Amino acid sequence: MEAEDSYLTIAAAAEAASRERSSKFLSFAYPVQSEEQIHEILDGLRKKYYDATHHCYAWRLGPAGASFRANDDGEPSGTAGRPILGQLLSNDLTDCLIVVVRYFGGTKLGVPGLIAAYKESAAEAIAAAEVVRRTVDRTIQVDFPYIVMNDIMRVIKDEQPKIVSQEFDNLCTMVLAIRESRAAGLIEKLKKAGGSLPENE
Repeated sequence: MEAEDSYLTIAAAAEAASRERSSKFLSFAYPVQSEEQIHEILDGLRKKYYDATHHCYAWRLGPAGASFRANDDGEPSGTAGRPILGQLLSNDLTDCLIVVVRYFGGTKLGVPGLIAAYKESAAEAIAAAEVVRRTVDRTIQVDFPYIVMNDIMRVIKDEQPKIVSQEFDNLCTMVLAIRESRAAGLIEKLKKAGGSLPENE
């Protein structure tokens, strides 16, 4: 079950640089959560490296990497964005953006040369990053009367979900997060202990 409820991403931003003939390639890898965040990073790089010839990139989002995009930014079609995306796929990374900034040095690399240069640049950015495994978590809200608090807390101690928030009154509410593969077992135990869960749980 592990593979289905966990995924690989990078822990923090990383960068690398290389030269191919007289062109200079700067590569950047970022952990990202949304397309808005991706646009902000791209805008920032375009401003910082405003004099670069190309800002090519690829990204994948979502635990299964179902959302993705590759952009050649003016390089011949398929020579930049796709090799960068290929590195994300071959390293099985998601929630990750890789940008390769190119300063053209006057010598054309040709299609095979470009593909190799962008692939290598993306690989170097990934190599400079720390790859981490994250779990796909499910959030569960449980409501329970105060009198069954001890039973509910025993379940939480056994199952060890992350407590996102809690409110204790006559009727208590807790919001918990646990990895997807263990959610069904937790829900069943919470119900047995006297907790009630909203219909969609």
